[in-house]
Amino acid sequence: MMTGSVRRDEYPSPEQRMPEWDGDHLHDRASGTTDSGTADSDGEVLGVDPAELGDADLIRELHSLHRTRLDTLRHAADAALATHLRRTAELETEYLARRPGREVDPSRLRGS
Repeated sequence: MMTGSVRRDEYPSPEQRMPEWDGDHLHDRASGTTDSGTADSDGEVLGVDPAELGDADLIRELHSLHRTRLDTLRHAADAALATHLRRTAELETEYLARRPGREVDPSRLRGS
């Protein structure tokens, strides 16, 4: 179960440090409009369907999510964390579907 929390320190949240980030919604920065994408049960757009992203855009989105991961885990509201988790799972699933035979670095393997 997620618990509510209130941030009481002087460090800005990920949302405050990155004004273009709006709860993981993707926006056209020039026009301020939201791209079409997947929607939650309330019909709120939650981001572009990962299957519609080109390879470069998919990697860019993954970089963005992983860059903000720890701050989101530690300091974001429960709803933002839930959105982050869902979006990360969607994007990583798409990445793995596109690269089932991805190169595995032997130095990252554990010995048995």
